[in-house]
Amino acid sequence: MICFPNAKINLGLNIVSKRSDGYHNLETVFYPIGIKEALEIIIKEDLKQDSFFQCGIQVDAIPSDNLVIKALRLMREHYNFPPLEIHLLKKIPFGAGIGGGSADASFMLKLLNETFNLNVTKEKLIHLALQLGADCPFFIYNKPKFATGVGEILEDVELSLKDYYFVLIKPDIHISTKDAFALVTPQQPQTSLKEIITYPVSSWKDLMVNDFEKSVFIKYPQIEDIKKDLYEKGALYASMSGSGSSVFGIFKEEVSIPENLYANHFVWVGQGM
Repeated sequence: MICFPNAKINLGLNIVSKRSDGYHNLETVFYPIGIKEALEIIIKEDLKQDSFFQCGIQVDAIPSDNLVIKALRLMREHYNFPPLEIHLLKKIPFGAGIGGGSADASFMLKLLNETFNLNVTKEKLIHLALQLGADCPFFIYNKPKFATGVGEILEDVELSLKDYYFVLIKPDIHISTKDAFALVTPQQPQTSLKEIITYPVSSWKDLMVNDFEKSVFIKYPQIEDIKKDLYEKGALYASMSGSGSSVFGIFKEEVSIPENLYANHFVWVGQGM
């Protein structure tokens, strides 16, 4: 059985308050995009234990730390199924703020549930996904959601960007969450993102913000330059996704990016989902 985990972007991100546990409450809108990888499981009754193989983008982590394997182990704590050979073709860059590892984990939960007819309810899958990461529950739904809390409280929103075109660019920069929070002062936004997304996309530029950009752009001005460049190319709205380092632009018309323009950058161009 095979599935194709996809990435997400954050349409705006407001840090609204600091929690007593040291984390921060936020509000954002998660939106799925078409950068996909391939995750396959093969039943191997003759194996004594699971085996894991990864190709594509190289991740500097041991297999046991991969969220696919963590999702597999979590499911084995609750359900029985035979040993597996797992293959992951990695295409979503990590450290990009677009949820590649979280998508892999959640899609693994869903793939195991479907393959072995475990009849795990969506509510149970969401409960398991939350143990793997705050944004993992989003990928159980995998459709536009307004998120609050630390990103785990999800509400349906009516939003379709399928008629728009996207450009996403990730420079070869890794941003730590600690650095991203360095200059963020939590505050309630004047207008909730849940309301802003009901306005025309062409108005988002003046209304929607990502609070992480302030601290990230100071330390990495080249990321801000990418955002400016996307606007110069005609983006209706451009923003860093999550805590970075990727930046996306939403366009009304299809746009082409010359291959040599962003050397050593990950570049994706596609239509909305």
